[in-house]
Amino acid sequence: MSASAEPELDGSAGRLTGRIKSVPDRLLYEEILEPQFRYEIENLLPWYTRIEKVFALEYQRMGLISRRDAAEIGRLLHTGCDSGIAADLHGNMSDIAFALEQHVERGLSRPVVAWHVDRSRNDLQATAQLLFGRELLYAGADAVSAFGRAAHRLAERSADLPMPGHTHLQAAQTITPGFYFAAVSEQMLHTLRRLLATHDGINLSPLGSGGMSGQELPWDRQRMADLLGCSAPQPHALMGVASRAWVLELAAEVSLLGSALSRFISDVMTWASGPYGFVELPDDLSGISSAMPQKKNYPVLERVRGKSAHLSAVYVDMLLAQRATPYTNMVEVSKEAGAGLLPMFTTLDVTLRLFTVALDRLRFAEDRMRAAAEKEFMGGLSLANELTLRESVPWRRAQVIAGRYVQAAHAAGRTPRETAPDLLHAAAAGEGHVLRAPAELLAAAFEGDGELYRKSSPGSAHPDAVRELLAAQDKEYGRISAAWADRRERVRAGLDQIDSLLGLSKEDDRDGDGRDEDIA
Repeated sequence: MSASAEPELDGSAGRLTGRIKSVPDRLLYEEILEPQFRYEIENLLPWYTRIEKVFALEYQRMGLISRRDAAEIGRLLHTGCDSGIAADLHGNMSDIAFALEQHVERGLSRPVVAWHVDRSRNDLQATAQLLFGRELLYAGADAVSAFGRAAHRLAERSADLPMPGHTHLQAAQTITPGFYFAAVSEQMLHTLRRLLATHDGINLSPLGSGGMSGQELPWDRQRMADLLGCSAPQPHALMGVASRAWVLELAAEVSLLGSALSRFISDVMTWASGPYGFVELPDDLSGISSAMPQKKNYPVLERVRGKSAHLSAVYVDMLLAQRATPYTNMVEVSKEAGAGLLPMFTTLDVTLRLFTVALDRLRFAEDRMRAAAEKEFMGGLSLANELTLRESVPWRRAQVIAGRYVQAAHAAGRTPRETAPDLLHAAAAGEGHVLRAPAELLAAAFEGDGELYRKSSPGSAHPDAVRELLAAQDKEYGRISAAWADRRERVRAGLDQIDSLLGLSKEDDRDGDGRDEDIA
């Protein structure tokens, strides 16, 4: 629409501003304003209404509106907002703050002059976005915990099953799936602790920051923060409306988690591949080849790894969208730079649920895993240790002797269990050492699962050490779950107090939208 054809402001919109003369352009409405309005109705409306209730309580506290007026405003906000407001090019300029204001004003039994005095949309939007992000974080933490516990369960049932562990893509030492998945579980606990610290660092209310430099009335910012479940108000007004660093902090943690998940799923994919065949998924989590009937594929694992990439990509997108913008309230930062937050947490949820199901239903090919572990000379470290501790061979020389023995045994076609004392004797003699009991050294280094059970340090692959770690992890899951529950209860208590102070109850929710039940 050309500038000359722009429609004049009329109706309600005509009373919204004295600065511009026309409603938003149709293209701006269709591509930006209406989709943004719809997104905020679907995701941020519960938070906008609660913030407005807090404002009503503050106006009452400051003596600017009566208790009766505050209660009436509260009821109008409490009932039917999701069905009572809509984007309107002429009526509210497709702005949710204006739409809420008009919804309440239309329902008031009498005008409330001071309602919305000394107000700005800037801190209103910043607060609603933060509270929505906090809610996404709670759901994300639940998904991380569920996945971590799935890894924990898998570790418990596989702590005694030998398998080869790899470094540099080469068989290195004997481990167990239980040892490996205990590491997965430990990483999830680490992530939960980091997310909890991030939550506590960002849970500061921007409300009361105003447009950018604070407000003129004596708002009780701590009380407002308490009612919204925040630990405190954001100390600096400009930071309250300018900063969306909390978005980047959440995205950074999710990106780090995505990187870890991609590494874990890569190992599971390797173990499930044909040359290994260590693990298998049931048919309902498998795929087929349309041309090669002998194949059983695992596209669910590929999906997990593919989706994990999006988690890091969203972080980069949001970081670049904030970079080099002025440090003040900007639509570019408040809306465009945060647009990926919901898709990121949605992708995280799907990724973790898929991975959780895969772990819960993973089956081990125990014979193949044991055979793979037994065919490798993974007792090489043990042999070097034995040479030093029993035969007083200096450590580096012991490494050389052990390496030469393994090389000679390979050349002779011997397996680790088919010990060759003569070959070890020759390897030692080549380094100037005469061994007293080469057969005993080899038996100690390469006996059955001995290489696994010789580990004695805490956190090692020894099944007892794994079980000890898993027991400690179980307690830590309980502690962290309680900490998350405490944060969510703070939010719940604050929101309940808002409605209690306004004299509202569940029965006042006459539309039966159940919105209150969706929070915290």
